[in-house]
Amino acid sequence: MWIPSTRLISCRKFGTRIQLTRFNSASPLAQLSPAAEFPEAEEQAVYTYRKDCAGDRFIDLNASRVVESFYNLKNEPNLACSFFTQLKESGFHHNVDTYAAFIRVLCRWRLDRKLQSLLSEIVGSKESDLGFDITALFEVLREGGEGVEGQHSSVLVRVLDMLVKEYVRVGMFDEAIDALFLMKRRGFLPHIMSCNFLMNRLIEHGKVDMVVVIYRHLKMLGLNPNDYTYGILVKAHCRKGNFEEAFDVFRVMEEVGVNPTAFACSTFIEGLCSHKGSDLGYEALRKLRAAKWPIDTFSYTAVIRGFCSEMKLEEAVEVLFDMVNEGVAPDVCIYGALIHAYCKAGNLRQAEALLNDMVSNGIKTNCVIVSSILQCKCVMGMVSEAVDQFKEVRDSGIFLDEVLYNIAVDALCKLGKVEEAEELLNEMKDRHMSLDVVHYTTLIAGYCRQGKLVDAKNIFEKMKERGVEPDIITYNVLVGGFSRNGLIEEAFELLDCMETQGLKPNSETHNRIIEGLCMAGKVKEAEAFLNTLEGKCLENYSAMVDGCCKANFTREAYKQFSRLFKRRILVKKNSCFKLLSSLCMEGECDKALILLKRMLDCNVEPSQMMYGKLIGAFCRNGEMKRAQWVFDLLVERGVTPNVITYTMMINGYCKVNCLRQARGIFNDMKERGIKPDVITYTVLLDGHLKENLKRARSLQCVKEREVEKIDDSPFWSELNDMGKQIEPDVFCYTVLIDGHCKTNNFKDAIDLYDEMIARGLQPDIVTYTPLLSSCLSRGDIDRAITIAGDMSFRGIKPDSRAMSVLQRGILKA
Repeated sequence: MWIPSTRLISCRKFGTRIQLTRFNSASPLAQLSPAAEFPEAEEQAVYTYRKDCAGDRFIDLNASRVVESFYNLKNEPNLACSFFTQLKESGFHHNVDTYAAFIRVLCRWRLDRKLQSLLSEIVGSKESDLGFDITALFEVLREGGEGVEGQHSSVLVRVLDMLVKEYVRVGMFDEAIDALFLMKRRGFLPHIMSCNFLMNRLIEHGKVDMVVVIYRHLKMLGLNPNDYTYGILVKAHCRKGNFEEAFDVFRVMEEVGVNPTAFACSTFIEGLCSHKGSDLGYEALRKLRAAKWPIDTFSYTAVIRGFCSEMKLEEAVEVLFDMVNEGVAPDVCIYGALIHAYCKAGNLRQAEALLNDMVSNGIKTNCVIVSSILQCKCVMGMVSEAVDQFKEVRDSGIFLDEVLYNIAVDALCKLGKVEEAEELLNEMKDRHMSLDVVHYTTLIAGYCRQGKLVDAKNIFEKMKERGVEPDIITYNVLVGGFSRNGLIEEAFELLDCMETQGLKPNSETHNRIIEGLCMAGKVKEAEAFLNTLEGKCLENYSAMVDGCCKANFTREAYKQFSRLFKRRILVKKNSCFKLLSSLCMEGECDKALILLKRMLDCNVEPSQMMYGKLIGAFCRNGEMKRAQWVFDLLVERGVTPNVITYTMMINGYCKVNCLRQARGIFNDMKERGIKPDVITYTVLLDGHLKENLKRARSLQCVKEREVEKIDDSPFWSELNDMGKQIEPDVFCYTVLIDGHCKTNNFKDAIDLYDEMIARGLQPDIVTYTPLLSSCLSRGDIDRAITIAGDMSFRGIKPDSRAMSVLQRGILKA
């Protein structure tokens, strides 16, 4: 029935009056909506209110009136929400009944977002502030729905589902579990989706054992798990490495008639890749696929990512081809994992080939993939190419993130284009991108590298003005910049500034000062600063050695090393490597050997690279006995020499005409399972050709006697038998052509040249020069002109040596 437009209700507690205004009565259409969870009432008057003009005072309404109002608003959810908000703003304290009444309205209209927000408010409040606990709220919801068949249970299940999610969201897992089983104690079963959500999030938070316990409780309650529940259980067992139990889940699924899902299969395969290795994961994938189980892109992604993390890149590409053959299209995640792995391995060519293949298949690249490519180029020294590609990508309209911009800023700084790098930061600001401490620090480092310390300090001040606080790395970069330029007072001022900001200088800060002063030529000042430090650490002593090495004060670095060694202090292994490398570069092999022995005396195992550096230095000097001693020491220490070390030894023996020893090293290499590369074969072939040339020119050879040649054909045949594993390159062919020309085997040289062209290799000027010289020395001018014409056709211009050969040959003819 209709009621008056306004009604005055007295609020006795505060002696104030509130004006209540009736909202429109429910329309006939609204009355056709599903039955409410509330008892029917004759009067559908809904009241709002406004504060009395007397002031902003706390107003206490009767809770039953508020509940009645929510009932009357059951068909007006927006007004109910406004009513709830206005009550709170007036100071009304909701109790368990008013919360329950409002929740019923939200559930009736499935306003899940508002319900989630309300439950978030309840969960985040103290029980003492609310005046009730969750159990009481559920009791009111259950009791308030009695008499309306099926409605109270749907409300309870919906609220429970939202409550569990909210508890999980804030990390209150114990409360979430209690809420989950609260329904059983009230005579209702929880929704399986709520259980799945809780179990999945427990796994993500490392609470795997709890997941298995919950699953068992659900089975005891009579709740039927669905396919996703079983998939989560597989995931839990895999996280623990219990793969037999995980596979048992599939047997249970078969028994209850639940088909395995792609999610469960991919979870199982991913677990195998993580714990047992990607080889086993791939084997499982193929067996499951053969059994007609659902294998989707995620399963292949798990295996490919596993192989990439293990750096088994050939196997990862094999899986890529396999999935394509099976009709499963690779996505951007798979290509991204492969590209990142190849970039990490420094194989830029393969990474870019994969990128081109991805784009040709209609898959757009993204900023993460581009970042991997650009970072790889920067590491490989292709900084300029990285900047050019960044500009191309930016102009193409691909979304660029802050990380990609920072790579470009760093690349520009390394090229000395610091002003252009700063323009990039301004461009980021114009695009409303967030500039953080990393971006500013990168630019500051660029200015410091250029010696533009005023500009570096200006950027430092600008970042603080913009609210970006410098961190310890920023200060270390600036301190190092000032120290390298000999501005020690300014560096110390920065230390004071750090402490003002609450940052304490660390060992890296001190190391920057020490190394910087050494690089500025102020070794004595660096040593004096080191002596003033309290609690000096090994890193500080190592910084002295590193600084002297970087400044090319190798003798001073060795003196520092020796003084410290007398005090039984051995600098860091990395510092030892830098010093050994510097000594080897300057020909101080004796001191380098002493350093190696002192490391061994201190039970510090030198790296294979350190052994290689010393072996290489001795080989360059022709001291093969000492090189062999270090090589044997390396083997005795249980380290298998790599292909580079073996090749250096072979080359060293070839240079001193000890081909028998070179062949012995080559055979030992193969026996240990180290595959020779094209450089190894080239060194051996070159050594044998040069030895034959020396024998041919030897005065001991009588003209009438035929010179005995050393047969190098086995090495060439072995190289050719390698097929696509190892293919001769331009340098290898050039060495052979040069050798055959000098030993008057012109026909063999021409055959090699023709074979080289047939393989698609491009000869260079070094390849053509011995061919021209041999033709002219034999008086074969026509052949020389033909070769010169071919050289011109390929766009190769003769250098001074080739021109000299041509001129002498023509004059001689």
